Amino acid sequence: MITFDPTELKRETAELEQEMAAPGFWEDRRRAEEASRRLDRKRELLTRIERITAELEEIEILHGMAVEASDEAELAALEKRAGALDRDLRRFRVELAFSGEYDVGDCYLSINAGAGGTDSQDWAEMLLRMYARFGERMGFRTTLLEVSAGETAGIRGATLEIVGDYAYGNLKGEKGVHRLVRLSPFDSAHRRHTSFAAVSVVPMTEAEELTIDTKDLRIDTYRASGAGGQHVNVTDSAVRITHLPTGIAVSCQNERSQHQNKETAMRILQARLGELLRQQEAERLEELQGELKDIEWGSQIRSYVLHPYRMVKDHRTSEETGNVDGVLDGDLVPFIEAFLSHAGEGAAA
Repeated sequence: MITFDPTELKRETAELEQEMAAPGFWEDRRRAEEASRRLDRKRELLTRIERITAELEEIEILHGMAVEASDEAELAALEKRAGALDRDLRRFRVELAFSGEYDVGDCYLSINAGAGGTDSQDWAEMLLRMYARFGERMGFRTTLLEVSAGETAGIRGATLEIVGDYAYGNLKGEKGVHRLVRLSPFDSAHRRHTSFAAVSVVPMTEAEELTIDTKDLRIDTYRASGAGGQHVNVTDSAVRITHLPTGIAVSCQNERSQHQNKETAMRILQARLGELLRQQEAERLEELQGELKDIEWGSQIRSYVLHPYRMVKDHRTSEETGNVDGVLDGDLVPFIEAFLSHAGEGAAA
């Protein structure tokens, strides 16, 4: 859990600064860079705590003065400031809930169309846009690494690289199957269709953490055939790497050279294999504890209903909203907050 106490944060910051000033500290580049990132996060956290505290105190003082003076204009302005502060606090609370080893870091998010034909491929593309918009809202750097166009419309699959503080922590709860119910734009009778798409999210990890035997890999190169210029640079150097023992396959076609695409694909494979090992270890631990639960790739986590009514509902937390357009435009914070709260309650039980 992230430290919230400003006094403790200042102590930890001072310790890190002293550690980094020690002779020879920068000789271990990897350790030094990680310490530098930790120091930056703690300084940023301290700054945010101080800014939020100062803003709250100022609003309280000005509100009291405005009430006493019956200044309606000032009260209206303060209401807007309070709303902005509330949004900042909501995002801050989300970050304070992050306790996982990789929550603070970056991630890869992949989308694959499921049952439902063209409708599901269109749905997969809608999800791709939703997560790209979420990244924009959060100030993350989102890069489309690979995309496979659908036969008629939409996409069969895609992989995003999402870089930013707490990117994985924010998005780890999106893993699972997302279900869409709507009147199909691809059905001449305009009947209601149900579509599915699967989302997987894995944290970026250091390549040194996992050694992969090159004999276990099949590497194919091909001409990229994305869904268009809006998605990806079309090149002749796309790379697909298949890990033969597990069957995990990853692709990259975003870079301009085959070498760069291969490097990126290897990083994604490292991350996915690491996630698989962590999942297997979690299953073993749960089995030993007598609490083994089904972990399925096809677990449905959320439904997006556009007809006969409009609602998005998360089946794990019961969080729901009628603002479907807002959610599809990337407004996922309420669902992320609910998931983190739910997961925290489960851990405490």
